[in-house]
Amino acid sequence: MTRTQDWIPPGVDITTPSIARVYDYVLGGSHNFAVDRDTAETLKRIAPGLRRVARLNRAFMARAVRYQMAQGIRQFLDIGSGIPTVGNVHEIAQRIDPACRVVYLDRDPVAVAHSELMLEQTPGTGVVHADMRDFERVIGSAAVRQLIDFDEPVGLLFMLVLHWLPEESKPVELMGDYRDLLAPGSYLALTHATHDEQKQDLEDLGDAIRISRSADQVTPRTYEEILALIGDFELVEPGLVGCADWRADGPGAIADPSSNDYTYAGVARKT
Repeated sequence: MTRTQDWIPPGVDITTPSIARVYDYVLGGSHNFAVDRDTAETLKRIAPGLRRVARLNRAFMARAVRYQMAQGIRQFLDIGSGIPTVGNVHEIAQRIDPACRVVYLDRDPVAVAHSELMLEQTPGTGVVHADMRDFERVIGSAAVRQLIDFDEPVGLLFMLVLHWLPEESKPVELMGDYRDLLAPGSYLALTHATHDEQKQDLEDLGDAIRISRSADQVTPRTYEEILALIGDFELVEPGLVGCADWRADGPGAIADPSSNDYTYAGVARKT
């Protein structure tokens, strides 16, 4: 194995694209393969604003974490966290309070391996290799049991991940399980692809991902369908809006009306 590939975990299929690695490439990362880069370039030709969408998502995540910190949240569970890049949840949270605890979860082995390597010397952090659909495995994992106290408020993050769940995975029921787990005062922050404004682009993106043979297939949802994932949690102002519109006057805001049409973002509180 070459020196540039010694970060690849055993058994990784480098002939089939991974959405985690495609996203890493779109954000300018280096933990991806030719098949991921080819897929990303195809998707960018269909939706030229894709890189901006990824940046809007990261900027929203940072603002959402800082908002939750201001409300007293000191433990976070980042579901579908992906391959680490600049401005990860623990970096934002522990800069404000070094005692914050953060657990990252992903099913992609490259994302997990790189996260474990990055966090080796970082107290109060953990990594779980699991599929978010395996609820019992997630909450029963060693890192979650050691670092997350569900009797206290938790910040639960789903950044650009729930649209990879098809309807047959029963995402509304799954999200109900996660919401029921949380103590009052907890927060749910999410971003989710929508076809409310860019229906043709999202359909074309879905077709391209299917052709690429990726194991992940996108299921964009409407405003009302995304609200159903939030359930009875109370959305904080300004509600469920485009990523760039959520508290856009805060640090890290990016103005981009066209790319903003592809996703909804929101933060909701359990009362």
